[in-house]
Amino acid sequence: MTAHAQQPTPELFFETVASYQRTEALKAAIELDLFTGISEGNHTAAQIASRCTASERGTRILCDYLTMIGLLTKHGQTYGLTQDSGMFLDRRSPAYLGSAIDFLLADNLVDAFKHLTDAVRKGGTAIPDEGSLAPEHPMWIKFAEAMGGMMRPAAAGIAQLIDPEANSKLKILDIAASHGLFGIAFATRNPHAEIVALDWANVLELSKKNAQASGVADRHSTIAGSAFDVDYGTGYDVVLLTNFLHHFDKPTNEKLLRKVHAALSEGGRAVTLEFVPNSDRISPPGIAGFSLTMLASTPSGTRIRSKSLMRCSRTRVLRRAKVTRSRHRLSR
Repeated sequence: MTAHAQQPTPELFFETVASYQRTEALKAAIELDLFTGISEGNHTAAQIASRCTASERGTRILCDYLTMIGLLTKHGQTYGLTQDSGMFLDRRSPAYLGSAIDFLLADNLVDAFKHLTDAVRKGGTAIPDEGSLAPEHPMWIKFAEAMGGMMRPAAAGIAQLIDPEANSKLKILDIAASHGLFGIAFATRNPHAEIVALDWANVLELSKKNAQASGVADRHSTIAGSAFDVDYGTGYDVVLLTNFLHHFDKPTNEKLLRKVHAALSEGGRAVTLEFVPNSDRISPPGIAGFSLTMLASTPSGTRIRSKSLMRCSRTRVLRRAKVTRSRHRLSR
């Protein structure tokens, strides 16, 4: 038995080559709202098919496949949600992630991976015009719309960590603000916090809408343009750099952080939320693997190392904090 277990097997090869099928099965289930339908009490293939306006045969085959890959349970002829699918794929759940496929499976990002061989040869994206970093790239509107809900817990955690008392006057610059939720989290907790959101003009429209919906529009202003080119102004108590630094190489980040430092008030802090793998560069897999996304979609972006964060500012304005939020590491 031991000798048999150690024999080579092509199983991983075939599973990896066919992994697109898992992606498309999950995408189909989300588009059919299948997980929500099951949570509403539809458990047989016929019931689920009726709820999803689909054929019974197609629904049964899809549900069986989702069971095999661990997204559903099956007892006899009835299907149920797992703990994970109930939390993240039921549209009625506050932690619903289904809308994230609009960004994660967007043509721009998928096409970048179709050119991965060329990206490996080049050492950066093979997509023209700087890939995902092209000015006013429409994919960032999709990101802001699709990923905002996923970022709410992290945004609330950062605001709590940096401004625990929520009673001091704060001027906050939110760089690459996107949906704006990181800055808005400060403003909703602290009535004395004023937010300046910086991003491309087309993306800032959603940030403005979210500020309005959160009741903080009177303390929310914007700067449109590139974080590397526009004038920030000065006197900021907090500068937020969430999910941004990994798009660039070390020299570019050092240049940016010197500019950030110059915009801070005395005692001000820069705060970043980043993918920080272990020093072996292969663990934990979900975070370490993000480097491949940067290779495929950006000219020189990569995962951030905690030691690099410490060196990026000449005055060490970034001081490592041992806090983890949503599988990212928060440093300040």
